[in-house]
Amino acid sequence: MTDVPSRTDIIRALQEARHGPPTARDLARVLRVDREVYRAFRRRLKAMERDGEVFRQRKGRYALPGSFEIVTGVVDVTRAGDGFVIAEAAGEEDVYVPRRHLGSAVEGDRVAVRVERHLPGRNPEGRLVRVLERAWSQIVGVYHHRRGYGTVVPQEPPLPADIFIPASDRGDATEGDIVLVGIAEWGKSELRPVGAVLSVLGRPGDPGVDVLSIILGQQLPIEFPPEVLREAEKVARRGVRPEDLEGREDFRDTLCFTIDPGDAKDHDDALSVRRTPTGLEIGIHIADVSWYVKSGSGLDREALERGTSVYLVDRVIPMLPEALSSDLCSLVPGQDRLTLSVVLKFDDDLVLQERRIVRGAIRSARRLAYEEAQDLLDGDLPEGGESVAVVTALRDLSTVAAGVRRGRQEAGAVDFAIPEAKVVLDDDGEPIEIRPRHRLEAHRIIEDLMILANETVANLGLAEDLPLIYRIHEAPDPDRIEKLRELAAFFGYSLPPAEVRPADLSRLLDEAKGKPHEYLLSSVTLRSMKRARYSTENVGHFGLASEAYAHFTSPIRRYPDLAVHRALVRWLRGSPGRPPEDLKDVARHSSDMERRAQEAERESVEAKTIRYMQRHVGDEFKGTISGVTSFGLFVVLDGVLAEGLVRLGSLVDDYYTYDADAHAVSGRRTRNRYQLGDRVSVQVVRVDTESRTIDLELVGNPA
Repeated sequence: MTDVPSRTDIIRALQEARHGPPTARDLARVLRVDREVYRAFRRRLKAMERDGEVFRQRKGRYALPGSFEIVTGVVDVTRAGDGFVIAEAAGEEDVYVPRRHLGSAVEGDRVAVRVERHLPGRNPEGRLVRVLERAWSQIVGVYHHRRGYGTVVPQEPPLPADIFIPASDRGDATEGDIVLVGIAEWGKSELRPVGAVLSVLGRPGDPGVDVLSIILGQQLPIEFPPEVLREAEKVARRGVRPEDLEGREDFRDTLCFTIDPGDAKDHDDALSVRRTPTGLEIGIHIADVSWYVKSGSGLDREALERGTSVYLVDRVIPMLPEALSSDLCSLVPGQDRLTLSVVLKFDDDLVLQERRIVRGAIRSARRLAYEEAQDLLDGDLPEGGESVAVVTALRDLSTVAAGVRRGRQEAGAVDFAIPEAKVVLDDDGEPIEIRPRHRLEAHRIIEDLMILANETVANLGLAEDLPLIYRIHEAPDPDRIEKLRELAAFFGYSLPPAEVRPADLSRLLDEAKGKPHEYLLSSVTLRSMKRARYSTENVGHFGLASEAYAHFTSPIRRYPDLAVHRALVRWLRGSPGRPPEDLKDVARHSSDMERRAQEAERESVEAKTIRYMQRHVGDEFKGTISGVTSFGLFVVLDGVLAEGLVRLGSLVDDYYTYDADAHAVSGRRTRNRYQLGDRVSVQVVRVDTESRTIDLELVGNPA
């Protein structure tokens, strides 16, 4: 063979090996590798080993991971420092790795672990074999000067070990600076990171440094390359041409409108509804981004690298340049826009009778904020004009969405009613107010109809054997469900002793609704779930109780949606073919970038919340005990949804003992008792911006 064997050829040869794991030379003989390409063949083997596709045993013999229980995946580190390796292969169990066996792996690393034991009803337990791909090459943290060297306490992302900085690599850093560090070495058998200061970002409290630290720490892009901006502007100048409308279904005379947050700049989706002789026809119109962003173009490569738009507390980092994301691709009012549309026909009993997917063209009539749409739903029907038609359409959509919602609830979909905090900033980026986001019926309409569109596309993909990226959500890990089962029992609820279904979790949350511990139980239930991710293998979506699900409705801000659009367009043209991208790599990279974006979004809210709480030292808050440990009580504060710690040492009225089984601490003399789920009053006594921790003290008696 004059060509280097492909990875597929090598994997097939290993699968068919009959006399044990072969050496590289054995493989070369089987694959008939010529001498002149043997070195290139060895390089490919090493690359496959690095990527976790093959493993080299002792004496240089190669085998596939499954042949000796090697699992590859991404590390998810718990609060206690233990890890779960989220298996890459769909349907494969995640592997629990105790902290002592994690080696130098940290949150987000792609690793290979060897399964060492199986326990009934629990996740398999393993040990790190190799870090295949580091998630982080740079870290943001606080520099501290030591005699002869320095250390950096990691903030973005948070790590369990400080970074050692040789004196020669401290740069211009001084005590207490926020710095960007490049990691030179992570350690081998244990985590011992060594790095060099790349730049000083500023001092704690400097305007904008908190969010900039998060962006750099999560290794998110900031600016678009000039050539990508030029390409986007060229496409945007072209606009919508008459020839772009050829072959499309024309919805421009149908009433369409968008419903989004009030400050949204990109509008992926619009809705339409019209009455038919037999019921209602719903149009879910999604921006046809694939018409403008061609596969393999500079725009496409940059969008793939970013993977997703990132919505931080004070800014948006878009996946596509604004010339497209906020203009030509955005379904703005009064402008012709190209769409990929899901059209659904319901009868008078709201039973779905027909579904089709078409390339379309719309002209949105209105841009509604969620609050405005809710006011129209709640108010009296206006007299005359376009508003009457909009209100009528909203009410019809609400009726259909409610029917869809009932069907999902009957199937057992889990609905997490966990309040989210909205941080209000002033012109200087300082937090001036934190208030809970209210979930309106207008939000539910969009959620329900977008879920319906996504399921429609996924089911079509399965029926037509299209090469899609699916949105999968696997069943929770047994270990985490066991902890949830114990917590549920503590509050008087039960979960089945065997396999837990979505309907079981839904029932649990319904039973806790309105109780003081509702937020706590909902939060722990959410944490017990696996992280949803992208995959070319469909295994369903546990949380939605859906047999097939794909992201289709947000191609302006999510790359997997764009890849799904391209597969649908090929199918509509009658030539599905195979996609030009390696979809498995696209799915994995998109999952990684989504995880980083979610962490950055969460941390940006947390950073601003800490800044806000600094101004409330000495103030009192109501809260709920969310955790009880041997060293103190964690309390979630009402309104701001921040969590602080009441240290046991601050309870000076008595000597308190910790009861792990009862999730409580009790006073020996006073018999005061503080238990998980109790309502308490607390005072903020200290806020540490470096560690992002809040110290509290109890006020008054236990609830």
